[in-house]
Order: sequence, then structure tokens, then C-alpha cells
Amino acid sequence: MMHASTPRSDRMLAACAAGVTVVLWASAFVSIRSAGAAYSPGALALGRLLAGALTLGVFCLLRREGLPPRPALRGILLSGVLWFGFYMVALNWGEQQVDAGTAALVVNIGPVLIALLGARLLGDPMPPRLLAGMAVSFAGAVTVGLSMSGGGGSSVLGVVLCLLAAVAYAAGVVAQKPALGAASPLQVTTYGCLVGAVACLPFAGQLVREAADAPVSATLNMVYLGVFPTALAFTTWAYALARTTASRMGATTYAVPALVVLMSWLALGEVPGPLTLVGGALCLAGVAVSRSRSRAAARAAAVPVPREEAAREPR
Repeated sequence: MMHASTPRSDRMLAACAAGVTVVLWASAFVSIRSAGAAYSPGALALGRLLAGALTLGVFCLLRREGLPPRPALRGILLSGVLWFGFYMVALNWGEQQVDAGTAALVVNIGPVLIALLGARLLGDPMPPRLLAGMAVSFAGAVTVGLSMSGGGGSSVLGVVLCLLAAVAYAAGVVAQKPALGAASPLQVTTYGCLVGAVACLPFAGQLVREAADAPVSATLNMVYLGVFPTALAFTTWAYALARTTASRMGATTYAVPALVVLMSWLALGEVPGPLTLVGGALCLAGVAVSRSRSRAAARAAAVPVPREEAAREPR
């Protein structure tokens, strides 16, 4: 977790890493819509994870990362099965059953669950600014979801799948956080992605059959999902998560719905309505509030900490 004595450069790098993650995860929604027309949920998840694991494996070899330490294995295994594996399949399947607005509404329960689990299991602090920012962002996510929801486009199965995806996402993030205390972000991401790919191997037959008939654009979108929103974005996420709390990182992802609206507007020509724009603005405002610090914390960060005292602080 970041302390007041954490160098400003480290805080800026962590914020930039979180920003890269949010932008790439937002772009994933546009790519999933294209690839999902040709690939079934399990096949799409497996193809994405295989592309991500291959990319991450190359970087691990180049950096000579090696195997993660034993204390990190439990968190890597849990996050790999829950977040990389189950979450991706459930979300892909859920988005085929419900409209985009309903999916966004249900999945955005995830950051709230992360905050609750983080406070209960990891002892994450819950400062008023974080709670207020999450409340504003959640209201924005609800507004975006309602504005995008189509009449009669939902099913009970789809809502349940999106809810399960949100729970798996939250549990995976909380499980990943302790692993980052023992292993590097690249190790945690690489082996988590590999675990997820192994968990999705039952869909290998579907992937082979569907890849033979899929258009090139859909396959390229699947590869893009593996290389950028998975390999790169999950690594930058892990880097930032290692330097802050799970609750604060979860709140940051509330910027995703606003960016999805913008990207859909630019890439797909889907012009957002006034209510959607208001919701997106609320999402971004809430993220800004949740990541801001009080004046007292800012003053504390500006006070130099003696070297011997800083050396004793946990990182």
C-alpha cells in the first residue's frame, strides 16, 4: 500500500499504470462485440488467454523472471481460476444474454465488492473520500446502464452470469493482492493468465472449429484482446495494485463505462444520449474524488521522512 513517504514518482507511475489498464479494458468491450459474433464464450476466453499467456511468456523469458515464489502461488492460482478463467467465460456468456447496459450495471457491482472484501480480508482502509467517490461513480454506472438498456433485452440467466462475473472479479482481485507482496507484477500476471488458460482448455475443441470459420477480423480482435487488454493491461493493473489498496484500484475501474461510451461513439458510430453522457461524467468525477487525498495527507506527503524511519516502513 502507498504511504505518505512513498516517492511522488512512484505514485505517478502507479497512476499512469492504472490509466493504461482502464483505457485498454474499455477498448476490450468494443473488441468483444466484434469477436463475440464469431466465437462462443468459452472459445473466445481460451483464445484470448492463450494469446495473452504467449505474449507474457516471451516477456518473462526476456526478463528472466523465473518461477514465482511459493508464498505467491495460492493467490496466483485463485486469481487465475476466478478472474482470468471463470470471469472471462461468464462475462462473455452473460453479454450474449443481456444488453450492454444491463451487463454494465451488474458487473459494476464488482468494485463495491472489492472494497468490502478488501476491508474485511486485507484490512484496507475506507476513507470518506473513497466511499464518496465510489458512491458517485456507482450512480454514474447506473445512469449509463439504464440509458443503454433496451426493452426486453435481458434474461434471468444473463443477469446471473454477469453477477457471478462480478463476484469472481472481486474475489480474484482480493486474492491477487497478497501474491504481489511475494512476486513481481509480471510473474503474477503471467502465471495467473496461464492458470486461466488451463482452466479453459475444455473449450479447445470449440476454439479450433470456430477459428476455421471465423472471419479474419474476429480472430484479430481475439488476438488483440489477449495481447493488450490481457497481457499488457493486467500487468499494469498488477503494478498499480502492488502500490495501493484493492479498494482504491477497484474504484478506478469506474472510469471504464465512461470510456466505453466514448470509444463506441468514435469506433462504432453509436452516438450517446444526454443521459449516457451525464452518467459517464459522474463515473469520471467519482474516480477523481476516490483517488484524491485530503489536505492533511498531501501535507504529510510533502514532509521528508528520515531515512532510517522510512526503511522501517512496510511496503
